[in-house]
Amino acid sequence: MRIDGACHCGLITYEATINPEDVGICHCTDCQTLSGSAFRTYVLASKDGFRLITGKPKTYVKTSASGANRTQAFCPECGTPIYSAIPNDPQVFSIRAGTVRQRSELIPKRQIWSRSAQAWLMHLESIEDFAEQPSLRL
Repeated sequence: MRIDGACHCGLITYEATINPEDVGICHCTDCQTLSGSAFRTYVLASKDGFRLITGKPKTYVKTSASGANRTQAFCPECGTPIYSAIPNDPQVFSIRAGTVRQRSELIPKRQIWSRSAQAWLMHLESIEDFAEQPSLRL
């Protein structure tokens, strides 16, 4: 499947060829912190299947809980996370699904680091739900 995407401000754009079976959710504490959320959704693309079209991401290398080093690539202007990969010679790019224009077609097939998942995620049906932005109240 061909996908394309961009950061929030549009400075970084990319295209990739992916297998829709390679979509997942990561619950590790690094992904929680780096996404500013409870988890991160990703899709994998091979080195040959991923191409930056515009912009150059800023990168940061983080040693993960597994002990592996991971390059985190994000837009230097708006800060949108774009992908992670093994430093120096990445063979696989873990594209941040929220940046993919076709993200509604990317259905997660697996969850990883579930031991770090926030317990309330399993009970979302009990949380008040709004179809659009409600008025803010304290």
